[in-house]
Amino acid sequence: MFEVGRVCVKLAGRDAGQKCVIVEVLDDKYVMIDGLTRRRKCNKLHLEPISQTLDLTAKASHEEVAKAFKTIDVEVKTTKPKQKSDKPKAAPRGKPKTEQAPKKDKKSKAKKE
Repeated sequence: MFEVGRVCVKLAGRDAGQKCVIVEVLDDKYVMIDGLTRRRKCNKLHLEPISQTLDLTAKASHEEVAKAFKTIDVEVKTTKPKQKSDKPKAAPRGKPKTEQAPKKDKKSKAKKE
């Protein structure tokens, strides 16, 4: 029942209610899933298998999973790592410097008196 390519619905956790596909069977309790959920190890008790299957090889990449989901008209988001921009960083924001009146010397006061 839990074989590579089986489409499931996640029942528990942050991704509950989302469709996923089994990418790898790890042991008798756990499988590796990917799809609309995050790619992660998942307990079989947290999955509800549905009748759909996708044609995938074991340990398929996220791109292969996304292509397979397109065949059943499900769009999978792909997250790309943030790239460093070529722009220099802005100056740190702080209190703006205000213009201050020039300080008077104590000596100049003494001369005036």
